[in-house]
Amino acid sequence: MDAPAVVAEVTENMLGGKKVTVVFVLGGPGSGKGTQCTNIVEHFGFTHLSAGDLLRAEIKSGSENGTMIDTMIKEGKIVPSEVTIKLLQEAMIKSENDKFLIDGFPRNEENRAAFENVTKISPAFVLFFDCAEEEMEKRLLGRNQGRVDDNIETIRKRFKVFVESSLPVIEYYSSKDKVKKIDAAKPIPEVFEGVKAIFAPYAPKVK
Repeated sequence: MDAPAVVAEVTENMLGGKKVTVVFVLGGPGSGKGTQCTNIVEHFGFTHLSAGDLLRAEIKSGSENGTMIDTMIKEGKIVPSEVTIKLLQEAMIKSENDKFLIDGFPRNEENRAAFENVTKISPAFVLFFDCAEEEMEKRLLGRNQGRVDDNIETIRKRFKVFVESSLPVIEYYSSKDKVKKIDAAKPIPEVFEGVKAIFAPYAPKVK
């Protein structure tokens, strides 16, 4: 048995010599994560990686991997953690940035453990958008974006999945004192004030 390598060194190996800052962004459907991620990217120079967008892009590319992902999603199966992690890893390696917001992942405890095992990266912290279900429901129903999945039954199912799957992840990181909770029920500008306070240490240095 080899002696365990220092985590920092392993991190570099996993991303081809890159040291990165990773922040997981979690919150229920309609908690306003997307809007705030856009603000963080603009003000703090992070790169926003959405697990869902990466999977959709892979499907669109028509690759063998993409076809497999498409089939799984159509059959209602969960895409294996390793597949999503590989896409996130490739995106981080290709990017010239070293600060990443990972949105919509890890979705569950298995995702979380696999991400840390595969990449050897532990997030700097988890940004958790905490919002009451009634408020999220109101927002989703008022969001006239023509999203087929925004009807009341589907919305409630999505809430249930979020609570059952993602809360254990939040509890795990809470036990490590790594969760920064935002009251996401407030108006967008107020929510961003809270976000700004958390990200202040990551503000770009003025040269």
